[in-house]
Amino acid sequence: MKLNMAEEEDYMSDSFINVQEDIRPGLPMLRQIREARRKEEKQQEANLKNRKKSLKEEEQERRDIGLKNALGSENKGFALLQKMGYKSGQALGRREGIVEPIPLNVKTGKSGIGHETLLKRKAEEKLENYRRKIHMKSQAEENAAEQFRMRLKNKQDEMKLEGDLKRSQRACQQLDTQKNIQVPRETWYWLRPEEETEEEEEEEKEQDEDEYKSGDLSVLEKLQILTSYLREEHLYCIWCGTAYEDKEDLSSNCPGPTSADHD
Repeated sequence: MKLNMAEEEDYMSDSFINVQEDIRPGLPMLRQIREARRKEEKQQEANLKNRKKSLKEEEQERRDIGLKNALGSENKGFALLQKMGYKSGQALGRREGIVEPIPLNVKTGKSGIGHETLLKRKAEEKLENYRRKIHMKSQAEENAAEQFRMRLKNKQDEMKLEGDLKRSQRACQQLDTQKNIQVPRETWYWLRPEEETEEEEEEEKEQDEDEYKSGDLSVLEKLQILTSYLREEHLYCIWCGTAYEDKEDLSSNCPGPTSADHD
C-alpha cells in the first residue's frame, strides 16, 4: 500500500523537491522529463482500466455471452420443449429441421431495411456494366483487327491484280507487235510509256468522245477483258506463260481463263 502511494505521489511535493540535485549539466532536466513521462503513462493505463464501458459495449458483451451459452432447463421455453419430448441436440419439427438457432445479425447502422440489398444490387449492376464495357471494348478491338486484315488482304489482292494487268499489257504489246499491229485495240491494252511528249498528250485529249474510257473500268474488269483478248486473238495465257497452237490446244491444256483456275 505504501509502495502504491509512493508511486502515485505528486512529483511537485517536497519529497521530490528536496532530493539532492545532480550537479552535472543537463541531467536534472532529463530526469524530470523522463519521470513526468513515466507518470503520465501510468495515469493513462489506469484511466483505460477504470474507463466506464458504453451502453453499446455492455449490450454487445451480454449478447455474446448469451449466444455462447446454450439454453438450460431453467429456461421456461426449453423446459416446455423437454416435457414435450425434445432432447438437446435434436432437430425441431417432424421432418428435418434446424439444430442450431437462427443466427442473430444485429443491425448497427442507421440505414433503413433493404438498404444493404439495394447496395448489393447496385454493386452487381456496376460490375455487370464494367464487364459489358470490357466485352464491347474487346469486340471493338477484334473488329478493328479484322477490318485491318481485310484491308491488308484487299490491298494485297489489288496489288496482285495490278501486277497481272501489267504482265497482260506487256504480253499484248509484244504479241501485237509481232503481228505488225501498230495501234492497240484500246489505249490501255498496252503499257503507256513512262515519259510522253506534250504533242502525244494533246493527241490523246483530241481522241473521239465515243472512244471507250478506261477510267470507267476497274483493274479486275480490265484484266478480264485483256486476258480474253489474248486468248482469242493470240491463243496466249498469261498464267501459263504459253502461246498455244490452236483453240483446241488452248482449251485442253490451259486450266482456265482466271488466276484461280491455275492455283
